[in-house]
Amino acid sequence: MDYAIAITFAIFVWWFSTGAVLYLLQMPHTTFGVSMMTATTVAGTGLFGLWVTSDDTTVASAFCGFSCALVVWAWHEMSFLTGYVTGSRVTPCPTGGRESRRFIYATQTVIYHEVAILATAAAIVALTWGAPNQFGTLTFIILWLARLSAKLNVYFGVPNLTEEFLPSHLAYLKSYFRNRPMNLLFPLSITISTVLTWLCIDRAAAPDATSFTATGWCLLATLMFLAVVEHWFLVLPLPVAALWNWKSAEIPQDGSIVAADIAPVAAHPGDKDLRRIARSA
Repeated sequence: MDYAIAITFAIFVWWFSTGAVLYLLQMPHTTFGVSMMTATTVAGTGLFGLWVTSDDTTVASAFCGFSCALVVWAWHEMSFLTGYVTGSRVTPCPTGGRESRRFIYATQTVIYHEVAILATAAAIVALTWGAPNQFGTLTFIILWLARLSAKLNVYFGVPNLTEEFLPSHLAYLKSYFRNRPMNLLFPLSITISTVLTWLCIDRAAAPDATSFTATGWCLLATLMFLAVVEHWFLVLPLPVAALWNWKSAEIPQDGSIVAADIAPVAAHPGDKDLRRIARSA
């Protein structure tokens, strides 16, 4: 029952947080400032929660650390997809040129976003350094690495770019995506993610695991499994957007979502792939 609660909680929070970000992006651009101020306040509370619970080894602290890391991550998703924190390049990829130059251009489109994530990761590590509850820190790191992997896979090429999740003001990112049956990074990403998922499951099911460690590792195992699923979304022709079809009215025509098409917060977020570059982060 403890495992079932942790798994259900992780899946719900992943689904809800992704949907909440996408829902807010459907609002008129004039609401983005309020959304970002609210997200910033919540993210600050999340950082405080990570610090406060880092010395606690109860089941509640494992859930709290996991949730706090997710709300901090949601700030990065919001800041990128609303266009507040993206990169130094905001134009389509120039045609022609060498692959190395294209990679530099693609990096420039998300460099501020990536630096912000790195700074946040460093802050979280500093806040929780040496504390017994590291599940919040590990949650943020998993989200970061999974999104980075998704972005690179979208850059190198996958068949399902899930561009539906990309806001119209970030449409220029699509020129950095590639539509290909497969790339050499994808099998490596899937293999590593699957192995890490199994290692988390093994730690959660260890005979000497306490309720605290079993819950924490179960949450991380579920998150890693969702990362694997999000990567498969990049190559399987599935209606991913239907998972977050919350809208009750037409999407605004003032630049909310490009009609018909995140990586799951995974696909990314992101960047959810580079679209995830946008979802994604």
